[in-house]
Amino acid sequence: MYDVAIIGGGPGGATLARLIGGSYRVLLVDKREFADSPGTFSSRKCCGGLLAPDAQRMLSKLGLGLPKSLLEEPQLFVVKATDIQRGLESYYQRHYINMDRQKFDCWLLSLIPSGVDLRLNCRLKSYSSEDNFFKLTLGQDGKTFVERTRILVGADGAISKVRLQLSAKNPFPKKYFAIQEWVDGYNNLPYFTSLFDPEITDYYCWTIPKGEHLIIGAALHPKQNVAVKFDLLKRKLRDRGFHFGKTVWREGAFVLRPVKTRQLFTGDKGIALIGEAAGWISPSSAEGLSYAFRSAVMLAEALRSTPDGFEKRYYEKTRALRRNIFLKNLKSHFIFNPNLRSAVMRSGLQSVKIYRP
Repeated sequence: MYDVAIIGGGPGGATLARLIGGSYRVLLVDKREFADSPGTFSSRKCCGGLLAPDAQRMLSKLGLGLPKSLLEEPQLFVVKATDIQRGLESYYQRHYINMDRQKFDCWLLSLIPSGVDLRLNCRLKSYSSEDNFFKLTLGQDGKTFVERTRILVGADGAISKVRLQLSAKNPFPKKYFAIQEWVDGYNNLPYFTSLFDPEITDYYCWTIPKGEHLIIGAALHPKQNVAVKFDLLKRKLRDRGFHFGKTVWREGAFVLRPVKTRQLFTGDKGIALIGEAAGWISPSSAEGLSYAFRSAVMLAEALRSTPDGFEKRYYEKTRALRRNIFLKNLKSHFIFNPNLRSAVMRSGLQSVKIYRP
């Protein structure tokens, strides 16, 4: 019998396991497995691998510093915002740490206390509530087995199986399908580019230089033909002077966009949700690492004294996150409304001038 079972070993799940692993008997389950190459997973996380300032701040609060081996070139100090339809471009100073996301997740897992039972290449099939514990049905290497836990934590991302089974009456945030391609060659411009074009998506697209490759990505409406929309993005990038070669890797995943605070759900009846499983992700930028860290810390604090009544304490601690999501949605109106975005970009508000030779 475990005290706490955490489903999902990403930044939120790994951080929670690290923080409570010395006080509780913890099981951490993740569907990924380590590959033959040290420090990587055999299955990749669809992520740009940029550590935004809010996530950097959380790492400092956790007392952590990134190993050099996690970093990728180039380090980024400018965001280039591009309104493709209106032909507008603006530059904004913002420091992102460019890193290898797979190695980052592995590094966070390596920090977990040895007393935590870590199960990789293991999936949650279902769970049921029995008396004062949860019965977990897990699958690993083609076999099915059962574990029991008093507290269940869903840290399993946008399509959280824990949340899906827990409650149908708590609506999920709006879903998009994110596609990323790693392509050969790029213009050697050290920018994180945010691209806006309503012909492609009502959210946004991006390019990120990553070592010898360029990541091209888009958050697309899943009910539209995402392959056609993504090809349209690549064609428009080429028309704007982007030079890139063959596709080396293609990946995709659902990403959430909480447009209403009622779409946020922290859990109930012995179950807690953290990170994107709870809906903690920026509706303006889709940045989720800082929210994963913050919600994990909040849940760990709620569990610090006693497990009894942790659900209410965790909910109360997340009020600041709810306000944050609300304010990010207000900001979204200026980013994703074409007329408001155009007015802001034309005004030059908070933009920087790029000096070229």
